[in-house]
Amino acid sequence: MQVVSARDITERNQSQKALQIKENHRRKQSQTLVQLARSKTFQQGDLNAALKEITEAAARTLLVKRVGVWLYNQELSKIECIDLYNVNTKQHSFGNSLSEKNYPAYFQALEKERTIAADDAINDTRTQELSESYLSVWGITSLLNAPIWLEGRLIGVVCHEHIGESRKWTLEEETFAGSIADFVTLAIEAKERNFAQKALRQSEAQFRAIFERSSIGIGLINMKAQIVDMNLALCEILGYSREELYGKRFTDYICTKRGDLKLYKQLMSGIHTDLKRTSRVGFQPSKYQEQFVEKHRIEMKRRCLHQNGSLVWTHICVSVIPASNGEPEFFLAMIEDITERKETELKLHASQEAAEAANRAKSEFLATMSHELRTPLNAIMGLSQLLQQEIVGSLNEKQNEYVSCIYSSGEHLLALINDILDLSKVEADKEELLFSPLPVSDLCNYAMWTVRDRASEKGLQLTCKIDVEEDICIGDERRIKQMLLNLLTNAIKFTPAGQVSLVVKKVPQGITFTVSDTGIGIDSNQFPFLFEPFKQLDSRLNRQYEGTGLGLALTRKLARLHGGDVTVKSILGEGSQFTLFLPNPVEMQTEQDKGQQETTAISSPTPPNQIILLVEEEENTAILLQDYLQTIGYQVKWIDSVNNFLQQVRNLQPNLILLDVQLISDASGWDLLNVLKQEPYFSDLQVVMMGFSEPPEEKLSILQAGANDYLIKPIRVVQLESILTRYLNSSDFQINKTSI
Repeated sequence: MQVVSARDITERNQSQKALQIKENHRRKQSQTLVQLARSKTFQQGDLNAALKEITEAAARTLLVKRVGVWLYNQELSKIECIDLYNVNTKQHSFGNSLSEKNYPAYFQALEKERTIAADDAINDTRTQELSESYLSVWGITSLLNAPIWLEGRLIGVVCHEHIGESRKWTLEEETFAGSIADFVTLAIEAKERNFAQKALRQSEAQFRAIFERSSIGIGLINMKAQIVDMNLALCEILGYSREELYGKRFTDYICTKRGDLKLYKQLMSGIHTDLKRTSRVGFQPSKYQEQFVEKHRIEMKRRCLHQNGSLVWTHICVSVIPASNGEPEFFLAMIEDITERKETELKLHASQEAAEAANRAKSEFLATMSHELRTPLNAIMGLSQLLQQEIVGSLNEKQNEYVSCIYSSGEHLLALINDILDLSKVEADKEELLFSPLPVSDLCNYAMWTVRDRASEKGLQLTCKIDVEEDICIGDERRIKQMLLNLLTNAIKFTPAGQVSLVVKKVPQGITFTVSDTGIGIDSNQFPFLFEPFKQLDSRLNRQYEGTGLGLALTRKLARLHGGDVTVKSILGEGSQFTLFLPNPVEMQTEQDKGQQETTAISSPTPPNQIILLVEEEENTAILLQDYLQTIGYQVKWIDSVNNFLQQVRNLQPNLILLDVQLISDASGWDLLNVLKQEPYFSDLQVVMMGFSEPPEEKLSILQAGANDYLIKPIRVVQLESILTRYLNSSDFQINKTSI
């Protein structure tokens, strides 16, 4: 008897078959991914071609009818299809879009979930919003969406669309869809990289074209000061060929000055300082490189040595080009030939100096000739008055007419001469103001009383209003009256009818005197010429209104001597408003106190054995200072050489040193000051620097360097006496040191 054993292996065969199918799918997916990885399309940077290859491979591998790549717009308010592959038609299309406003749940799911595997897309809560307008239209039953990420940002989605019966997506298929999305990211990155490289090549070509064709010389210099690249303009400026300049030291062709090496060191130290600062947060060349170029740059005017031996004036700008790690790699030198401009500047400077010298000579001559000009005119007017009074005999009618004409013409000429002399005196810096407390009401009453007859003759209404807390201002009485009279006289002269008013007000910075009129007014285009001497704005007015145009020019100059100013507002045909501003009485009182202290210093006896060391190489200045200081009782030692400077100080033990900033010799005044202050024995020695200019930032550096004070040349006696009072009086000096 035979026994037959039988087992049902259907289930096992089905399981093995399912595993085989699953393995075939996995192998197919792996092969697809390997093919995409080896594709040269990504290297070319052609995004359209890469997307076509990706969507076709995904559709073929997952056996879906449609695969689309959708990207967010800039506002993240909608996604737009940039490539959709249809297996049935074997065609690619683009242009559809889905808005977040219409499909909020779907957009929320895209943002929150890694993938959307919707087996039943019609009823899935994540995708059912698409049913009516999209899924049903194309017969789509299942969706597999994988997000596209770029630099940590969600930028889109790859959508695999299944048509027919519902399909259950496997975990392997979800993983494959994610890999397909990663390939889309690679394609986008390749396109951007290719675009950046293309732009870089174009930029380099443009830069090279600019570099070569620039009329300004450009040189690239390494950290050893060797020229590694240069353009044709630089070769022409220096007179050498590229081959002759390549590898040569840049500094061999520049006439350097003392201190240039220090400038380059400061340029380099600035780079390293920023490197230390940025290292705390991590260096980012793209963020800081522009700051380096903007901040770390030096500019100077230097002469360059031409191949033929001549010297060429140039403007040189040197900046640092950092490497990718931020360390300095090259110097970029921009060199412009300014020889012609420099020669023109020198000629203009010479012409300007000649014109200024002529103007000073004119002003000084007129100021000096004040007595000679006024004396004969006073005789003419005095004698004509005697004739008018008929002291020496009676005159007939015609003779009276002639004498009156002589006297009125003399008055007019005297006023003109006074204005010219006053203006010249101010311009020649010979005007000395006598400050004192002045009642505002007295000043205004005097001015109004003086001009009331002129206003009355023209039928003008003349008013005055004083609105100040304290009826006191500080200034030169004669000059303030003169300024008010000039403004009021001008207003009356150019006001045919109406009124002229004077209003005085207190303002935070001082006090204002405003003269308003209802006269002919001034065109705003004429404002720039209003305060220029010898100018009348309209030549037609010369025949109607007599005058030289000196009044307003003199008024503004006198106001500025007081520390104030004169401003104007006017409308043509409606009237004008001139405002005289004088600073606060407190500030002016301070100046007056200084003047009183200075006057006291002149009359007070000089302390015995006071020694002053004068370091000045300009002979005329030195002789003037020495003679004056010796005259008022000081012992003065003048040295015109910096040799043995410290030895001179040790021997003399001066109470004060007057030290010129711009010495002609190699060592400057600052160098001597630095040497002096490094000696412990001289650390408390009082030093006053002297120079022709005082930049705003230089004041702080003077005090930091150890100087006690600074005198601006030309030095006036009042300034010098103030210094002597301050530093050769022990109590004053201690106060000054504390304030510093």
